[in-house]
Order: sequence, then C-alpha cells, then structure tokens
Amino acid sequence: MAVHPGDSPVHVALRTSDVDEARAFCRKMFYGPLQVNPVGDPAGFAFAGDVVTLGSITVGEISYGADVRVNIADLETAYHVLAPLNGSLWSRHRGTVVIADPTRAAVYRPVGDIDLEWPGDTRLLSVKVERAALERELDAALDQQIVSPLLLGESFDLAEGRGRTWSALVRLLHTELCAEEGLASSPRMAARWRDMVVSGLALTVEHPYGDEPAGLQGPRRPRTVKRTLDAMHAEPWRQFTAADLAAVAGVGVRVLQEAFRQHVGVSPLAYLRRLRLDGVHAELSRSDPWQVNVSEVAYRWGFTHLGRFAGAYRARFGVSPSQTLRERR
Repeated sequence: MAVHPGDSPVHVALRTSDVDEARAFCRKMFYGPLQVNPVGDPAGFAFAGDVVTLGSITVGEISYGADVRVNIADLETAYHVLAPLNGSLWSRHRGTVVIADPTRAAVYRPVGDIDLEWPGDTRLLSVKVERAALERELDAALDQQIVSPLLLGESFDLAEGRGRTWSALVRLLHTELCAEEGLASSPRMAARWRDMVVSGLALTVEHPYGDEPAGLQGPRRPRTVKRTLDAMHAEPWRQFTAADLAAVAGVGVRVLQEAFRQHVGVSPLAYLRRLRLDGVHAELSRSDPWQVNVSEVAYRWGFTHLGRFAGAYRARFGVSPSQTLRERR
C-alpha cells in the first residue's frame, strides 16, 4: 500500500472563550461559510475543539460551553456527519429537522444550508468526508452510475447495528490520532483506518442504491439488470415503458421486475423515476434561477405531467422544485 502525503494526520486543538477565535478555527478546519453566534449571555462561552485531518476526512470533537446557533451555507465539496457524544442538537437541512443525540446522528449533503441549535452542554464528533471520496467508494462498489451529489438519508442510528460500529470506529480513530505514539500515528495504518471510515459510512448511511452496495454483497448484478440500468442512465429522459425495458434486457416484463426487486430494491420504472428526480434536483441545485425555470428542467428530464412531478419531487426531497431553485439566489 503506497503512502501519500495526505496519509499523515494533522492534529490541531483550541480552547478559547473568544467567539471570533472559535469561529475562525471552525472555518479553517471545516468550512469557510460558517457562522457561530451565542444565544443569550455569552459569558459562559468556552469553546473546545480537537480536530484531526487525515487526507479525505476531518474528525473533530467539538463543544461550545454555551448555547449557540451555527449556520453553514452549501458544503459543496463534502458530506458531513454530526454524532453527539452527550447532550442533543437541533438540526435543519433541506427542510428536514433532525434531533441528534447519542442515539442518532445527523447527516448533511453538499447542497443546502444547515441551521443548528447547539446547547452548551452538547459535545459531539464532527466528521467531514470529501465528496469525491465517498462518491468514489460507492461508485467502485456498484454496478451502476451514481447520481452526484448522493441522496443520503438525513440521519442514522448510533445505538445499534452499523451506525454503532461506525461511530465506535470514528471515536477510536480520533482518540488514537490525538495521541502521539498510537498505531494510527503510522501513515500506513492511518490510511487504512481512514479508508475504513469512508467505506463504513457508505455502508451505514441510507442511499438510493439498495440496502447495501451490490459490490459489497458478493455476486454482481445479472447482465439483464446491468443492461437495463445502462439504458436508463444513457437516456433518462426517454419515455420507456415496462415493455421497452424488458426488450432492452431481453427477458419478459415479470422476470425483469423480479430481478430489479432482488438486485436493486425497486421496480425498473420506480428506479427510472428516482433517477430523473435526482437529475432534476442536481440541475436545479446548481442552476442560475434567473436563467432557467422548473418546467424546462422537468421536461428535459422526461417529466411530462408537471403536477405529478411536483408531488413526487416534494415527497423525495421535502421541498418543492421551485424552492430548490430559489435557494440558489
């Protein structure tokens, strides 16, 4: 395993009662467009941050000592997880509210503002994963082209199952990287650990590609399913029928539907609708609202009934298409 410069961890810590100094620290270690504002009397403000950067991931243990509001604009280049170690956190992202605590993490995608109400007694792990790293992980594991940004679930369980294992791994990694002579101080070992955090997150967080990436299940998807997926990704706007897709696959409609349910998790037409919605969402999220309108984008992605499209979009993303476009102003 080759060792690269990014495989060497960098540990930075700060303790301060100065709000501006804490804000500058968080901007430097995590995101530039970040605001931290105390709520009420800031006299008890006592920021504590231990942050380690290791290539494509940044892991920090953060607390403020006083109630604060944190606002962050589009992350753009990263996915992010907040996992409280104690206390709780109110979070709103893309119209969805999550109450994060030691039993549940909050998850953020690259697009969409983040609003946090962070009590003074809440200490948490803040995990930043570079967008390309997580998308590469899923892309390598799947037999299909993924849609970027990934449509991750807004939260996951920390008390049981994979979430519990992943959070334990992150806690141990952070502890080891903050120490001076642990195993993780070896760049080769640190790189392996970093890759485990990224791949573990891909397996833990909800995404639209089934319960588990096919490449991590063992057998690869059958050729009939792969052929159908390729056709839909090549022309997502095309008005495919179930019979059309079965003809592409070279099997009957019922056979193809059963194969999709087994290997993809949804029917072929449900997958196609989701693919189109993802495409519209991605285009609206990066478009100039003064140059495009929702109807044009929807038609371009194959939606001919705007009323049904708007309902399906809101059901998937929690906001209307026009609201997604307005957020870019």
